[in-house]
Amino acid sequence: HAVIKTCCMKRICRGCSVAALKRGMLDCAFCRTPMKPDNDDDNKLGKIRTRVKKKDPEAIDLLAQKYCNGELGLQKDMQRAVELWT
Repeated sequence: HAVIKTCCMKRICRGCSVAALKRGMLDCAFCRTPMKPDNDDDNKLGKIRTRVKKKDPEAIDLLAQKYCNGELGLQKDMQRAVELWT
């Protein structure tokens, strides 16, 4: 049970994330980017695409999953998902 931080594409377990917040750590535990609410799908998608352009394998996999499942406002596109995975 982990979440992916879209700023640096690192996974952190939910418990560690909650513990960091309780200690007053309001930025990313990995890259120290100030955390903003990620409720906006366009914002999340933009961060993921930025990391994809930098050839980040975690970001590429995550974007492929989003295309496969039709999440973050993307239309379900298995062909695009497979292109990203291969």
